[in-house]
Amino acid sequence: SKAEMGHTCRGTINLATANITVEDSCNFIISNGGAQTYHLKASSEVERQRWVTALELAKAKAVKMLEESDDSGDESVSQTDKTELQNTLRILSSKVEDLSTCNDLIAKHGTALQRSLSELEALRLPPDSTDKIKQVNERATLFRITSNAMINACRDFMLLAQTHGKKWQKSLQQERDQRIRLEETLEQLAKQHNHLERAFRGATVLPASTPGTGGSSKDLCCPAKGDLSDEDDDNNEFFDAPEIFPMPDVMGHKRTGSNISGTSSDISLDEQYKHQVEDTKKEKRTRIPYKPNYSLNLWSIMKNCIGKELSKIPMPVNFNEPLSMLQRLTEDLEYHELLDRAARCESSLEQLCYVAAFTVSSYSTTVFRTSKPFNPLLGETFELDRLEENGYRSLCEQVSHHPPAAAHHADSKHGWTLRQEIKITSKFRGKYLSIMPLGEHPGSAGGIFGTARGSGRGSQHRFPPSGTIHCVFHSSGNHYTWKKVTTTVHNIIVGKLWIDQSGEIEIVNHKTGDKCNLKFVPYSYFSRDVARKVTGEVTDPSGKVHFVLLGTWDEKMDCYKVQVGTGDNGAEARPRAHEAEDSRVLLWKRNPLPKYAENMYYFSELALTLNAPENGTAPTDSRRRPDQRLMENGRWDEANAEKQRLEEKQRLSRKRREAEAARATEDGEEGPSHGDVPPRCPPPPPALTPLCPPGTPCDPYKPLWFERKKDPVTQELAHVYKGGYWESKEKQDWSLCPDIF
Repeated sequence: SKAEMGHTCRGTINLATANITVEDSCNFIISNGGAQTYHLKASSEVERQRWVTALELAKAKAVKMLEESDDSGDESVSQTDKTELQNTLRILSSKVEDLSTCNDLIAKHGTALQRSLSELEALRLPPDSTDKIKQVNERATLFRITSNAMINACRDFMLLAQTHGKKWQKSLQQERDQRIRLEETLEQLAKQHNHLERAFRGATVLPASTPGTGGSSKDLCCPAKGDLSDEDDDNNEFFDAPEIFPMPDVMGHKRTGSNISGTSSDISLDEQYKHQVEDTKKEKRTRIPYKPNYSLNLWSIMKNCIGKELSKIPMPVNFNEPLSMLQRLTEDLEYHELLDRAARCESSLEQLCYVAAFTVSSYSTTVFRTSKPFNPLLGETFELDRLEENGYRSLCEQVSHHPPAAAHHADSKHGWTLRQEIKITSKFRGKYLSIMPLGEHPGSAGGIFGTARGSGRGSQHRFPPSGTIHCVFHSSGNHYTWKKVTTTVHNIIVGKLWIDQSGEIEIVNHKTGDKCNLKFVPYSYFSRDVARKVTGEVTDPSGKVHFVLLGTWDEKMDCYKVQVGTGDNGAEARPRAHEAEDSRVLLWKRNPLPKYAENMYYFSELALTLNAPENGTAPTDSRRRPDQRLMENGRWDEANAEKQRLEEKQRLSRKRREAEAARATEDGEEGPSHGDVPPRCPPPPPALTPLCPPGTPCDPYKPLWFERKKDPVTQELAHVYKGGYWESKEKQDWSLCPDIF
């Protein structure tokens, strides 16, 4: 706004005092002679010269404005506004006088016309009737001219009023917007003050109110009004329990009172969850508590983690976002309408274009999301039931902990099924962090699934690694598969974090043989290409190109139909497809982020709803995870303690399973009555989950809703949904669910 133009902020350079220098053919420098310097690079020498010229012109204008401002000062500005207002009022006054004059003339001529008409009516066709009639016509003509003049004056007045009315309306709207922002800020400050005041009272009152000492001690915040006993409830003083959300009310949550207890100052997490469930099923939440500004020495934690796998490093929640990896996996369905449109396509090649756009869209949420999701606990689940709103429902389950593996299954009533098992490994390299899907390259899996030296169990790990995503369309039977690319987080130690995607994806239609090759171009400072660029080609089984895809993984994807002329081949026609703008089809465009997303972990509209409490979910659902809920509510210290408790509980459960598996192995070897029982595998090493051949009961942990099968299409061992979850939810029978929280 104009009011803010007089202020400066860190990172800005005032053009009036800036130095613009040319470095070489494409580079130039803008500096204020002090701490701020910009090194800018144009795509060409012509483009660099255009920028330098434009900046020099803007600098000259800024210098001129600065001189005028120095000469006249604030008084001249206010005097100019006052003069403009006086001129406007003078013009409006003159227009009002014109209207008044026209009104008098109309009244005068109207009276004369009426008199002439009366005289005409009194005549009974005398000889001079012709002159009278002519006089009436003249007066009528004069009346018409005067009326037209008044109409024109009214029109001028209205145009002038409308012109200035728009300006005044704009100024009024700016004042209203500023008032609304001030009111919102004041409301947030008031709620934060209220929360801090209650927290202070709870910290000072509750320790003194132990049973048997109610009347003997006085509180700093409130004097004792009697014994804190059940016999004198009327005299007891009650305080509101700490609100679940210290920031503005985001989920229709209602505050609840809590009796002062000598054992606990907070209501339990289960009670909090029950309170938050209210009204969330009817209306999806659009806000979450803002991210607190907690400082943390990153290097002190990360310096001992170089070369280690990220899933094995104990991380505080300061690096996390309040979502689990299962919920991040479900975010792949944010643009589910692309699969809905693909299901309606009659051509398999056009359908493949939409599937490719859906593949790219799953990365759009990562462009600003530099925080790490919570590692799911073994057996943790997450459901997303959008059958009524969007026609699909989804289920994820953590089926392995080392390496981390999550199975995902989604069904849509619009005619498609999506399933995937994602296994990733992540390495911290000092400057950047690489997150790689296992099985991305045929030769890269050996280091993870290969035989451990000296273990003698190489036969357990000879099966291809999973990580394939499957999409099946019911009406056509088209079955598509693809895998994810590598994600890299840069500037881990110093600088602003930023994320890049790189690699290639091959999407295959196993029914028709059609393919789509997508290339995610890695960012390069020396490249002139658009950042985050994605290119692709859709080919038939013979290798002929039918569509060319072009776009970015964070904004949009376009499709160009390749027109092959006589004597042309596919390679010659591809550039022509880019030039033919009339053949361009927008496949996908990223939805804008919600308002104030920068304060809410850059969550999308879907991500904001994923952790909202819901009734009827399984006890293992990520929404019920206590450390994640505490972090979302801004209670990070408690979340860190709860996170350590959950991880320790998971380690104890794993040791118990391994001990049981070891005992079962000994019984199978020594007991003669168990001769028909197939041999079991020894306990798995800490870093590996055994990939045993089908039929050998060697895995000490079995997922609840997914089972491991050999995929007939890819020949991979993958966890496939075996059913039963939604039936259990309908009956509310969760007796098989483990106690993981």
